[in-house]
Amino acid sequence: MSKNNVSFQWVFKEFIWPKRKILFFGLFLIMVRSLSGLVLPYASKSLIDEVIPSKDTNSLTLLLLIVCTALLFQSISAFSLTRILSVEAQHLISILRAKVQQKLLTLPVSFFDNNKSGALVSRVMTDVEGVRNLVGTGLVQLIGGSITAIISLIILIRINAQMTLFVLVPVLIFAGIALKAFGYIRPIFRARSKINAQVTGRLTETLNGIRVIKGFNAELQEEKVFIEGVRDLYQNVKKSLTATAFMTSSSTFLLGLASAGIMGMGGYYIMNNSMTYGEFVSFTLFLGFMIAPIVQMSNIGSQLTEAFAGLDRTQELMKIKEENDLQKRIIALDQIKGNLVFKNVSFSYEDDTEVLHDISFEAPKGTVTALVGTSGSGKSTIAGLVTAFLNPNSGIILVDGNDLSKVDLRSYRNQLGVVLQDDFLYEGSIRENILFPRPLASEEDLLEAVKGAYVNEFTDRFENGLDTIIGERGVKLSGGQRQRISIARALLAKPKIVILDEATSNLDTQSESFIQKSLAVLMSNRTTFVIAHRLSTIQKADQILVIEEGNILERGKHDTLIKAKGRYYELYTYQTRI
Repeated sequence: MSKNNVSFQWVFKEFIWPKRKILFFGLFLIMVRSLSGLVLPYASKSLIDEVIPSKDTNSLTLLLLIVCTALLFQSISAFSLTRILSVEAQHLISILRAKVQQKLLTLPVSFFDNNKSGALVSRVMTDVEGVRNLVGTGLVQLIGGSITAIISLIILIRINAQMTLFVLVPVLIFAGIALKAFGYIRPIFRARSKINAQVTGRLTETLNGIRVIKGFNAELQEEKVFIEGVRDLYQNVKKSLTATAFMTSSSTFLLGLASAGIMGMGGYYIMNNSMTYGEFVSFTLFLGFMIAPIVQMSNIGSQLTEAFAGLDRTQELMKIKEENDLQKRIIALDQIKGNLVFKNVSFSYEDDTEVLHDISFEAPKGTVTALVGTSGSGKSTIAGLVTAFLNPNSGIILVDGNDLSKVDLRSYRNQLGVVLQDDFLYEGSIRENILFPRPLASEEDLLEAVKGAYVNEFTDRFENGLDTIIGERGVKLSGGQRQRISIARALLAKPKIVILDEATSNLDTQSESFIQKSLAVLMSNRTTFVIAHRLSTIQKADQILVIEEGNILERGKHDTLIKAKGRYYELYTYQTRI
């Protein structure tokens, strides 16, 4: 099997074998249903050849009782089969969705940088749905249908071997067509998952950026992109429908020919007294029992092909290496002091263009390290390395003397406070967003964080206070208000290391004055990294690193760097003139 196709061994181990008891029970129900259905063809032969000629009403009553009982068993088993297996399949889908989401959260930040959020949502919600055809009625019906077809075939041979052989020729031709069709359809289903994810991803981005789209009058452009995506999806669906329709039409034609041939052969045998009317009716009914599962199997085969196509992508995701590899990250940190050291650290993104070149510096516990420089110089990359969102290509980062690449990320990030440039907030209340790092924090701790970040300065004016709903990504708040909520969240986390990435970038002058006070509380006795374009916010830093083109061009305190009249002096004097 090619590397692009899901391993049946993986599917069997993950989904089929753990549910073997319920699947075997489903198979038992299929057999009960199928065997119950076989009673009617037998009864038809007895009715025509024996009961009616003998005019035995007692035998007729008994025959009807047997048939009705068989029908009852068939109905109960059919209902139980659908009820049990379909519900179990939906349960498995919910479990698998949770597993895929859990897996996503273990992946490195670089994975999310390279994949659209809408496409990942599609992987969680859509790709896993195919599993219902494996654990639901699909797989069991495929097996059960095969058994029913084999039993019917044996009975048909016993009734008339020549007529049975005649029927098998078109059936085998159809089977060959179906196998070819499944091989053709599977890549189409696989491509459909990707196209669907792309369309969903673009739509999600469009809805998230609706203000920018309207602001630039770009609605027509977005419509065009979406229509192209929907058209690609349509073309994909058209291909699969064409293949499925061809398969269905082939089955109708070939099996119709077989039925016509049976009519002719049956009529000939009856006229020559080598077959009774009852045997002919019985043969025709048993033929239906053999052919129906074969036709049904073609539909189930399409469902299973679609299931495997979705699970191809799910398996790909589940095999991606996790960020926190506990086999390598064997050091669990209890309580860190916050001493950070960069030793000859270099870093490059996937295009192999080095962003940082042999960076070395120390950030002792409780100190403030400011990173300044032009956009794209490498400041945020250093912050990403401190948070372990990124890993150095060479060199080493030490936390209290421990190699960060060997530290359990949960134990490390549990002691981080992060206020990023993209001040992400959930749709919900202000209270819920601040409690995010510590949902069980006391009301006292919450209010302390609220006051420390001066969130109460604006929530006191709101009718619902901290319980005010802020909309998706905090759209109902100003940039300064959102940033203060982010800082309150960091305060509540009570971290040992704080990363402030453009923490004052969205603030007006009044908000900035509030934030400067709250940042002083947040940074007190904590190792802090500050990235700021506003150099006025970092004058009191213990050390300032001037980063240009991935190198530390200058380092020192504000006054020292001003006196040196180098790059920092240029940046500072330029800003003060503006």
